[in-house]
Amino acid sequence: MTPAGPSARAWAWAIDFMICIAVYFVYAIAISTMQLGTGSLLIGLFVLYWGYPIICEVYFNGRSIGKRAMRLKVVRADGLPVGWRESTLRNLLLVADFLPAMYLTGLMCMLFDLQFRRLGDIVAGTQVIYLDVISKRIAPPEVDPIALPYPLTPEQQRVLIGLFEREMNIPIERLHELASLAEPLTGERGEASLARLRGFVAGLNQ
Repeated sequence: MTPAGPSARAWAWAIDFMICIAVYFVYAIAISTMQLGTGSLLIGLFVLYWGYPIICEVYFNGRSIGKRAMRLKVVRADGLPVGWRESTLRNLLLVADFLPAMYLTGLMCMLFDLQFRRLGDIVAGTQVIYLDVISKRIAPPEVDPIALPYPLTPEQQRVLIGLFEREMNIPIERLHELASLAEPLTGERGEASLARLRGFVAGLNQ
């Protein structure tokens, strides 16, 4: 996961802010036309300010419109999608990140954190990363099963099988990098190691 720095995140925030301003402007005109009063305006502002980022992060794979434009996404620290708890926490703490003005606290946190996390990300256990570009690939070939050189624990077997269940969503370069980490198991690196791992999984799935 490649952490997104303050510049890209600021552009994403600016895009989202302009969208929220436009939506609220249309909403305000509608409320004025229907003569529903100031209370309805304040309720709409509250829902838009808090609801927009949380709903986008939970239901749209951690990506608001601004983050989508900048090819960013919010994930948990372990790379899994954020849930209601994480998204609510990180967005509630936007108020603390804004202090004393213009998100100065959030900026200082990002500059001193290796993953460029603001205060809300640190508390919620989340981070903003660049979205990997997944190149379209043909389906992986059928391979003959290969016997493991030594037994793996059930957890290690689940990790290995899980890798190939998700391989079409992982960049090929990243797959080769991960396969190279398994050199003690395969005796190979890169593409050759990946091929042997695929054979091991075929054997495990028999």
